[in-house]
Amino acid sequence: MGIDADTLRRAMDQLAEIEPAFATRLTEIGYPPPRIRDRGYATLLRTIIGQQVSVASADAAWRKLDETLGDANDPEKLLAADADMLRGAGLSRQKSGYARSLAELVVSGTLDLAALPEDDEEAVAQLVAVKGIGRWSAEVYLLFAEGRPDIWPAGDLAVQIEVGNLLGWTDRPAEQAVRDAAEPWRPHRGAAAIFAWHSYNTEVI
Repeated sequence: MGIDADTLRRAMDQLAEIEPAFATRLTEIGYPPPRIRDRGYATLLRTIIGQQVSVASADAAWRKLDETLGDANDPEKLLAADADMLRGAGLSRQKSGYARSLAELVVSGTLDLAALPEDDEEAVAQLVAVKGIGRWSAEVYLLFAEGRPDIWPAGDLAVQIEVGNLLGWTDRPAEQAVRDAAEPWRPHRGAAAIFAWHSYNTEVI
């Protein structure tokens, strides 16, 4: 599970001491709500389905897939579905391929989502081996579903924009600048990302 409310609050208090910009913004908008998702196959599949569509559209697509398969949480049911069934459920050919890649790795045991490496970079490497799961999706999964406290999705557009706003930068910073700026925020960069989304007021998954 993700970072709970108490842990998130304590991390934000630490960040406010490290970075005055966090303290100022925290007084304006308050603490961010937790962003918690279930660990496992279903959350990653939802991530694939939700790519390049709104949160509402992703939810509708998930319900349709669940109805078609009988249980979208079961990777074996997805593997048993043919291309026409998946297309009828609203999955494009590309997303069907990504979903099958995930299901095959989980069913075969090649990807064990209950036992990802403790090292964050090693865990990211295992997740991006799934077709359709890039670094951003892997980082968001590790933050929201596993509650890893120092995940820092610096490639996220909203995070880049909001870090720039918080630090008073004129232009949206590049990913590397956002990574460099966050070094003093270790080991609470996960809370910093959740706060950036809260400040930007955006849904992610």
